[in-house]
Amino acid sequence: MRDLRIAIIGAGMAGILAAIRLHQKGLKNITVYEKADRLGGTWRENTYPGLTCDTPSHHYTYSFERNPDWTRYLPPGDEIQAYFERTADKHGVSQLIRFNCEISKLDFVDRKWQLQLTNGETDRADAVIAATGVLHHPSHPNIPGMDVFKGATFHTARWDHSVPLEGRKVGVVGMGSTGVQIVSALAGKAEKVVHFVRNPQWIMPVDNGYYSEEQRELFRNNPAALAKEMDLEGYASNVQQYTLCLTQPDSDTAKQWQQACYDNLEHSVPDAELKERLRPDHTPMCKRLIFSPDYYQAIQHPQARLVRADISHIEPEGIRTSDGELHELDVIALATGFRTDRFMRPMQIVGRGGLDLETYWAERPQAYYAIAMPDFPNLFMLNGPNGPVGNFSLVEIAEHQWHYIDQLLDKLQSGECREISPTREASEQFNEERIQAAKSTVWYTGGCNSWYLDAQGIPSSWPWDFERFVREMSEPRYADYDMR
Repeated sequence: MRDLRIAIIGAGMAGILAAIRLHQKGLKNITVYEKADRLGGTWRENTYPGLTCDTPSHHYTYSFERNPDWTRYLPPGDEIQAYFERTADKHGVSQLIRFNCEISKLDFVDRKWQLQLTNGETDRADAVIAATGVLHHPSHPNIPGMDVFKGATFHTARWDHSVPLEGRKVGVVGMGSTGVQIVSALAGKAEKVVHFVRNPQWIMPVDNGYYSEEQRELFRNNPAALAKEMDLEGYASNVQQYTLCLTQPDSDTAKQWQQACYDNLEHSVPDAELKERLRPDHTPMCKRLIFSPDYYQAIQHPQARLVRADISHIEPEGIRTSDGELHELDVIALATGFRTDRFMRPMQIVGRGGLDLETYWAERPQAYYAIAMPDFPNLFMLNGPNGPVGNFSLVEIAEHQWHYIDQLLDKLQSGECREISPTREASEQFNEERIQAAKSTVWYTGGCNSWYLDAQGIPSSWPWDFERFVREMSEPRYADYDMR
């Protein structure tokens, strides 16, 4: 068996998973390169008020490291960060991480990946695991006058906790899950919260209750009670139904989920004028569905206001909208999302024969079953392009993907081959089938523009149901791989 040298890029959820599984596999020659000074990925970078994951707490954990101590049904961001830090320490991952080490270039030379760091250092690896995530390059809107604002302005993924919020006028720009959570957290605490919303989104109601100390103690001491709370079969059924809603938007299941969103708006907002201003113009789930227990209540608070007029520009005192009104503010929080086409970028990646990633991704980011690319041997991605993205656990997604990648690594470790990558033919066929299937999803037919769409307007996420994803990740089709 070969003692593979493996480099992992990124110490977020997926990178920690990869390092743990490699250790369990008996491989020791591992380094995790992390560009920041702490692990955690998106949960390190996002610390805004109200930060919550929309996946149930007990399903946002590794299968081998359950956490009985979640305090709420939906996990708060600081608890998630603490969970990953604790898990990395417990499994010996923390000592493998090199912090403040950003990779600038990967170059496949003589059957090894040469790594170039921004600090000038180099490394060589038999295989590279790219666990860089997708939501880590903030998208900043081009609003005229931003530099003249007298107050504080920051992207929500770069929240400035030195800026006080109580007794201040806070503007929140954008209505994804982040904007909704911030408005819900600040309504009634700040002097005024103004939510600037160009396109409202549908909201699914959820009860985000607390776990009592007695319940947590029971979970700690009784695995059966924790297993009952998790209800793995029931959760898997819900995820399957959710993905059927996405891929079969005219099905009865999809119509039931859509109706739940319609009813939530109808029953939560009695004011007819406000209700219409909150009504989206697209089919529910066309954009990433927002789960919230209290946004509709928060936006009706006397100290909260919804603004639908387009933003014209920013002035020293606040935001001027297209209707001519000046909204005086002390703080502007940009909940404007991320550049979701980045993935491993801005790294320069050069594969076999001099093929560079920017050339391969000239039309759109793509990967064979979201895992690998032709002529980029021994480079494997977790949560790469074309994988499942939605209101379900990306931890579970990454574990399924790792099961698949682990089998590819077996080929390298056994010496059966020194290079493994999908063939161009298999990759092109997968991409053609994926694009065709994507045109039947609600992301394409639902009448909205969202970050799920690539530059050509094609949904980039997994366009089939969850059960198919699990099947495909169970074992690679080795006939589709070029092994040398």
